[in-house]
Amino acid sequence: MSRHPRPAGRPRRRPATRLAVALLAAAVLGGCGLVSGSAMSDNVLPGPKAGYPDRPLTGAHLTVTSKEFTEQIVLGQIMGLVFQAAGALVIDKTSIQGSIGAREAVKSGTADAAYEYTGTGWITYLGHTKPIVNPQEQWKAVRDEDAKNGIVWLPASTLNNTYALALNTANYKKLGVRNLSEVAALSHKNPRAVTMCVENEFATRNDGLPGMARAYGMNVPSANVRKMTGGVVYTETEKGTCAFGEVFTTDGRIKAMNLHVLADDKHFFPNYNVAPEINAKALKKYPAIAEVLAPVTKALNNTVAQELNRKVDVDGEDPHEVAKNWLVQEGFIKEG
Repeated sequence: MSRHPRPAGRPRRRPATRLAVALLAAAVLGGCGLVSGSAMSDNVLPGPKAGYPDRPLTGAHLTVTSKEFTEQIVLGQIMGLVFQAAGALVIDKTSIQGSIGAREAVKSGTADAAYEYTGTGWITYLGHTKPIVNPQEQWKAVRDEDAKNGIVWLPASTLNNTYALALNTANYKKLGVRNLSEVAALSHKNPRAVTMCVENEFATRNDGLPGMARAYGMNVPSANVRKMTGGVVYTETEKGTCAFGEVFTTDGRIKAMNLHVLADDKHFFPNYNVAPEINAKALKKYPAIAEVLAPVTKALNNTVAQELNRKVDVDGEDPHEVAKNWLVQEGFIKEG
């Protein structure tokens, strides 16, 4: 299984019944060992850019969780290390299979906090089908509606892990397209030039190729579409087997393979901005959580995510060390 197979929360299906979600969550929580976890043991302190002078979480016991793909694991480690530097005893329960397990852990209080995606909250957890185009409005809508579930969404970052199309450098120069509207125009002018490598899911989903083609008026015959697994999409796009490849905007292989991401100029794809998702009781007990996370979340963006993901997926580095090194480099924590 790819370390980063798809943006969190996918595939998106019709909202499950409350009973089905509860049963699935119980299975995931039990099957993935979320009842136990290991304590983080790093000797770290607040760094010069931490934004607070002392250790405001001293005496706190906090559990962090995440989903199982690279970006989520790194974000979970970042959160845990920041809490630890602020004085908390941190239990690491990251890398939970699927979105429901991590979500239910925070909702039930089995875990206290996680980094989550606004689009996942809005569509997967809250059951909406139409995304909100403005990222800030999307976050506000999730924050306001999810409050009834005992979950607080702290301010989001600009890190947006969503779908995109990308090209290798040769095709980027040859075809001269910079956004999806220009791909649509090319598909009518020269249909043979618009070949795509995509995952099987993307080829059939309404928030994938069929929906994108309708929204932009693309003419992409089925013979022009090659279906394959996610990792192969990147290598085939790099080789130029297809002119365009389906990618995720924060994947580290984009930079490593010198791929060029096209702008979604009609904002078809949903926003998946990362934000801290906190159990409301935990935040009430330890309000400094918000202060501690604010500068770190603000520093997260797609460029940062691509680099951190690359270090794990391409260079084979340990997610915990990648997270720690970035926090030290940015001045959010320091070695004790």
